[in-house]
Amino acid sequence: MKNDFQSIAHLMPCSVILLSAASKNKKDAMTATCMFVSEDPPLFVVSVAKHILTHQLIEESGEFVLNIASEDQVKLARALGVTHGSKVDKFKKFRIATEKARKVGAPLLKGSFAHLECQVITSFPLGHYTLYLAEVVAYQSDEKLIPLAWQANRYFALKNPIG
Repeated sequence: MKNDFQSIAHLMPCSVILLSAASKNKKDAMTATCMFVSEDPPLFVVSVAKHILTHQLIEESGEFVLNIASEDQVKLARALGVTHGSKVDKFKKFRIATEKARKVGAPLLKGSFAHLECQVITSFPLGHYTLYLAEVVAYQSDEKLIPLAWQANRYFALKNPIG
């Protein structure tokens, strides 16, 4: 086993999130992870690199959508993780189907297991990243789909719950 921090951090399983954001005439999506903080109120945290378009859009709008990826979105999750929105329109390039959110301006990504529409409560600059604490203001899920998790640079479909 490697004994460097990145190797150890990648051992921790996490959700696969396709974060979408929009402001004015721009929109972007990126692969992210997030962490559940509280049920009441429903709060999540997510970090976003300061140099990417998604960060700019969140700073301008104060909102985003956490689209929980389904097992059918592995290819999209990989593609969004290595493509920068300032260089290409990811929605056109990857033919991402969207629908209108109920409470925020960012689009919902069709085919996702769930959509959590979020408004930023506060943010914290952390080196090259900003950590956003956000409240879920609307949500929906498609229980027929299977959500994804990520661990050790591999994707896993969460098909067989235990307990």
